[in-house]
Formats: sequence, C-alpha cells, structure tokens
Amino acid sequence: QVQLVESGGGLVQPGGSLRLSCAASARSFSRYRMGWFRQAPGKEREFVAAIWPITGSTYYTDSVKARFTISRDNAKNTVYLQMNNLKPEDTAVYFCAADPDTSTWPPTYAYDYWGQGTQVTVSS
Repeated sequence: QVQLVESGGGLVQPGGSLRLSCAASARSFSRYRMGWFRQAPGKEREFVAAIWPITGSTYYTDSVKARFTISRDNAKNTVYLQMNNLKPEDTAVYFCAADPDTSTWPPTYAYDYWGQGTQVTVSS
C-alpha cells in the first residue's frame, strides 16, 4: 500500500507563498500520476493540480492556474505544490494523492491513495 505524507503547510498572509511537499513510500512512484486536492471547512474536496509520470505534463483547476505549480522529483519520491500569490479562499487542508492509472481524463478524480493532509491558512 502506498503511504503519502504531506508537509509545508502553515499560516501566510495574502499575496504570500508556500511550498507543499508530499513524500511517497511507493517504489513505483515514478509511474504514478500525482495530484493535489484541497478541502475548506464546510466544503467538498476539490481538485487542485495533477502531474503525470515520465512526461511531467501538468493540469490545474482554473482557480489556481498561473499561481500554483506542481512538480515532482522521482529520485526523491516527492511531489511539490508551489503556491504563489495566495488568497484567503485558498485556505484549506491540502491533500496529496496518487493514481497508478494515468489514463483517466480529466485527471480530477479516481485517485487510489491519499495522504492525511496539511493545513494552509491564508489570512492577514
């Protein structure tokens, strides 16, 4: 079973930046599509970003496009989410997810493995 552990969350002012990390235990990490989701209080979990293996192609939800960047380091079994120009509406628990099946389109659902989440709070 794949284990995912997120880190890097915290409190930041609007306009600030944070970099989230997700460490994966899977030996096959380099073959998994990785994603980031978030869930705000009282809201449903929503897709944020995804990155494919090998090609490194990325996909973002419209609300974070041009502000967030997902990346991965296969040698370290780690996926990152660089978040810039943060807004209060970005406040949420951010979850890392892994999907052995890279064919699903759009890549906004059907992930098999999930981390426990890291809190991101954007407030002045």
